[in-house]
Amino acid sequence: MTSTVERPAPEAPAQQQGSMTHRQILSALSGMMLAMFVAFLSSTVVSNALPTIITDLRGSQSQYTWVVTATLLASTASTPIWGKLSDLFSKKLLIQLSIVIFIAGSMAAGLSQSVETLIAWRVLQGLGLGGLQALVQIAMAAMISPRERGRYSGFLGSVMAVATVGGPLLGGLLVDTSWLGWRWCFFVGVPFAAAALVLLQRTLHLPVTKRKVHIDYMGSAFLTAGVSALLIWVTLAGNSFGWASRETALFVGGGVVAIVAFLITETKAKEPIVPLRLFRDRTTTLAIIASIAVGIAMFGSSVFLGQYLQISRGYSPTAAGLLTVPMVGGLLISSTVSGILITRTGRWKRFIVGGSILVLIGFALLSMVDHETNMVLLCSFLFVLGIGIGATMQNLVLAVQNTVAARDLGAASSAVAFFRSLGGTIGVSVLGAVLSSRVGHLITEGLAGTPGAQQAAASGDVGLANLADAPAPIQTLIRISYGDATGRIFLVSAVVAVVAVVAILLIREVALGTESGEQRLQRELADAEG
Repeated sequence: MTSTVERPAPEAPAQQQGSMTHRQILSALSGMMLAMFVAFLSSTVVSNALPTIITDLRGSQSQYTWVVTATLLASTASTPIWGKLSDLFSKKLLIQLSIVIFIAGSMAAGLSQSVETLIAWRVLQGLGLGGLQALVQIAMAAMISPRERGRYSGFLGSVMAVATVGGPLLGGLLVDTSWLGWRWCFFVGVPFAAAALVLLQRTLHLPVTKRKVHIDYMGSAFLTAGVSALLIWVTLAGNSFGWASRETALFVGGGVVAIVAFLITETKAKEPIVPLRLFRDRTTTLAIIASIAVGIAMFGSSVFLGQYLQISRGYSPTAAGLLTVPMVGGLLISSTVSGILITRTGRWKRFIVGGSILVLIGFALLSMVDHETNMVLLCSFLFVLGIGIGATMQNLVLAVQNTVAARDLGAASSAVAFFRSLGGTIGVSVLGAVLSSRVGHLITEGLAGTPGAQQAAASGDVGLANLADAPAPIQTLIRISYGDATGRIFLVSAVVAVVAVVAILLIREVALGTESGEQRLQRELADAEG
């Protein structure tokens, strides 16, 4: 049995037995990969420019977190909706719509005159980003069999890696160029997005299965309300109001009531936005648990790493981008190599297990950083983390797509992306709160005996908000505090990564199928009619 699974794939790829050849698949993927490139480029460009943006606009640490959280919140809440819509409408049209929304949000964000306005337009960006994250994976599943999807996922991982390494570098150059500035971090993705629209129109041709449509409006509303209330609470609690307060009771109570209403609605809806039957499958449930931890790894490391390198270590945005190359290099290598090996062997669990263990090790090593950490050591830690994320992230989606019914392919794929984004949103919010609290504590210790120090540090504004205007000794104290506090958030991430390792170890490996999602759907429909 084992030798059958591990035998190399035949020369004629499985997808060539269907309606699309290898060349046709690569042509169709070109537009989708460019769309994903735009999405990841915009995220990495902005994350590296955020210290400059917030300092320039005199924002606070909590606002720094919110610029990221707003986008993640919108993409998280909308991902299951995009996924379900892909089971009902044209996937191509939905991808194009998400690109248009993303372009509109990017242009408006670049014209923002305050942090509050920037956060609002980042929400619109997030809606488009949620569609791109979910729909590209879903379209790939419709075209390509699970057995062959490994190597194509490797291509997608490579594109993501290029965008991840190119984003910080491009963002650094834009911020450091006086006649451009940070606003171009939002404008720069627009031409790429427009090109992706044209390319998708010419290359992506997917059949649309005609059937009666029932849209779960109530489920969508309850899901969005519940997730938004809980994530806003996590972000604001401890800064704007206390953890044990009336506001906490309102946010948590309202969020829980909305989630309960969502679960009840899903049991009765004809076309539920998130079919609860998905969670009866062990692989899907465990992959979702692991995806939450992977989301924390992806977003937490990128958001706060740029802040550490620029605020604490004093590197320019361009230099900070260059210093993330080891992590992206590891991601590029592992996503590409693991995808090729999965296609050749048909085995995927060993790569996910190994990747999750490396994520844990990477975070454990990063938990030791402070304001004096040797940069060679830091880069080696990031390389380990990048290898782990690259081997884990895409392959978790593949494991789920291989086990669910074809009619649930969109909902299941978007569920994994949803919980990965949810993990990222929670991670950025909670890690941001941990960082802010730790920085405040260290600054208070450094200002011991200075009148008003305790109140200033507790407000959460003494860090980034005052950095540009503070006297030199206070600026030094702020930089040291940020450097010494960063290790704490990576330690929290390492603890969360343990959960991912355990969940992945419990996943049962199922041999990869050789039918594309569209072929499976037609077979399932024929069986149902028969």
